[in-house]
Amino acid sequence: MEHKIMKSTSKFLKTALLMTAFGFMASNAFSAGTITGTVDASNPKYKGDAVVYLLGVKGPVATKQAVVDQKSLVFVPHVTAVPVGSTVDFKNNDKVNHNIFSASAAKKFNLGTYNPGMSKPVTFDKPGAVNLLCNVHSEMSGWVVVTENQYAAVSEHDGKFTISNVPAGTYKITAWSEKLKATEGTVTVADGKTATVTVKLAK
Repeated sequence: MEHKIMKSTSKFLKTALLMTAFGFMASNAFSAGTITGTVDASNPKYKGDAVVYLLGVKGPVATKQAVVDQKSLVFVPHVTAVPVGSTVDFKNNDKVNHNIFSASAAKKFNLGTYNPGMSKPVTFDKPGAVNLLCNVHSEMSGWVVVTENQYAAVSEHDGKFTISNVPAGTYKITAWSEKLKATEGTVTVADGKTATVTVKLAK
């Protein structure tokens, strides 16, 4: 009899734990929202490669591992956005040697010359725009934009962007552009909802 009671209790506890876990996952699925929008640039050719990001979001920063490649003497992608504390692997899939460096205030580094097929990492520990250059090929230029949190996106060529998994709240939203300046705005995000916003860029 005691064995049956213990077995029944064990089943009950397992069921309760499963229900709690399911409830936790379900609540988490709707505990964040999405921001979609368009970059409206005074010069349409600069709609793409703008980094749209949020300011003042509280909570831990989720770092990530990103990749910037070098192909045909071009940084691919031209603009990369990462949260502060993230690491970028700089690959050389070109047919020639490269030497990536930056003299930007947000991150000064020099990777030295390295051969095709190699990769070298850099960790970005301060927010800001970091201009990527090559000591071997002066025509090469790219950017790593380091944001204070993970809520950022690089706009497509048509200016569209999406920032996912944003905690509910009202935030300042702005953007970085290689050629233009952004006006700062606000956006309100609700749980499980999508907020739409336009970010303006001008000289």
